Amino acid sequence: MSMRKASVLDMATAAYELDAAVKRGVLVRVEGRLTIMGEDLDSVLKRFEGQEIVIIAASLNDDRPVDPRVCRTCGREYFGLECPHCRDARMRLRGR
Repeated sequence: MSMRKASVLDMATAAYELDAAVKRGVLVRVEGRLTIMGEDLDSVLKRFEGQEIVIIAASLNDDRPVDPRVCRTCGREYFGLECPHCRDARMRLRGR
């Protein structure tokens, strides 16, 4: 799995944990309406009507390389949403 795809899936997992509407599948147009895995996007977004929202759409087919980030805390390079070394240290210090 490419680092880009792994990062997108990590972002989706983080959004899901925040009780966001997360859908994965092929985006297709059926009778003029956009659907993912047979579910109309209108029905997915209905619960957010009248609220300010952020919509993130990312392709899992994109194979462009992802540049590593440098952690501002420990200085290590990492891929993904957060530094795994610092995340492990936080979890260890919190007793989890």
